[in-house]
Amino acid sequence: MRNTRALAVAGAAVAALGFSAPAAVAWDTPSNITALPSVIARGGQLTITVDGCKNGGTATSNAFSPTTLSPVHGGYNEKAKGTATINRNARPGSYDITVTCNGRTLTKPQAFSVIGGVRGGIGGSSTTGATPTDVAIGGGLVAAAVVGGGVFWMRRRAERRI
Repeated sequence: MRNTRALAVAGAAVAALGFSAPAAVAWDTPSNITALPSVIARGGQLTITVDGCKNGGTATSNAFSPTTLSPVHGGYNEKAKGTATINRNARPGSYDITVTCNGRTLTKPQAFSVIGGVRGGIGGSSTTGATPTDVAIGGGLVAAAVVGGGVFWMRRRAERRI
């Protein structure tokens, strides 16, 4: 019974070591492309970070011109980072990013989304200045104020005679 447990523990340890070895080798290859912000407007700046890209590289997409990724040294995982400007004529939707680094290529599908502009209008007004309706309303309010002031003044005058 003890031999079976020892064999199972040893097998699990060997399997864990076997699964971790490819991950250690993969640190020299590009992985984990991050694009921030994930939703951006046309003309905005997108920051691209790639893990395992210790010598820098190039990022490309249909939404921006090819962008150089510069190495960022430090930490336990070498990274490369760059800033891309989204084209003004980019259509709204999701875009992929392809990174070429250390002689290898990695693509992240739907890495970020471009949003379109808002539909602006003229705010409901079609002319500048006061319209004939505005003038009529304003004139009616002034006339009502004059009549109300006259009635008040005449009434006060009548009270003095008593």
